[in-house]
Amino acid sequence: MAVTEIILKENVPGLGAEADIVKVRVGYARNLLIPTGKAYEITPANLKRLNLLKAKRAEREGKELNDAEEFARKISRVNLQFMLETGETGKAFGSVTAKDIQDKLQAEHQITVDRHRIELERPIKESGEKEISIRLHHNVTAVLKIEIKFPPPPPAAAEPEPAEAKKPRRRVRSAT
Repeated sequence: MAVTEIILKENVPGLGAEADIVKVRVGYARNLLIPTGKAYEITPANLKRLNLLKAKRAEREGKELNDAEEFARKISRVNLQFMLETGETGKAFGSVTAKDIQDKLQAEHQITVDRHRIELERPIKESGEKEISIRLHHNVTAVLKIEIKFPPPPPAAAEPEPAEAKKPRRRVRSAT
């Protein structure tokens, strides 16, 4: 099992990030990573490129962090309201899920968020105000305020008045 070290040019899931020096099997490096342009072999010339890659990575990560913080401020100013229907006993029909929150953000505020980034332990079935976390970056979490309301119960109907006693009708048969 031969192992070699390579310099990654871009993020490779499960292996490393841009400008990382990682150890991989020779076949993986020679047959996949280097031919597809995802990695460099370690040579003196490529080690000089490493500083350029590190600077590029730091710039990209700083930009991503700033964008996530700005997006978090935008989300923090948003308040969403949901109406859940209830039965006669006051129990809610349905619930508010991450998909519902994603759809409402897109429809009302033109904010696109991946539903997998919305952190809900379980769908919400209770009324009241809630604060929902949205993970935007590994260092940035936005807080979204939502309010869940139930419609007011319909006014109680008065007791129906007793109908007059109905007399049974007599059937009249015709002679034919």
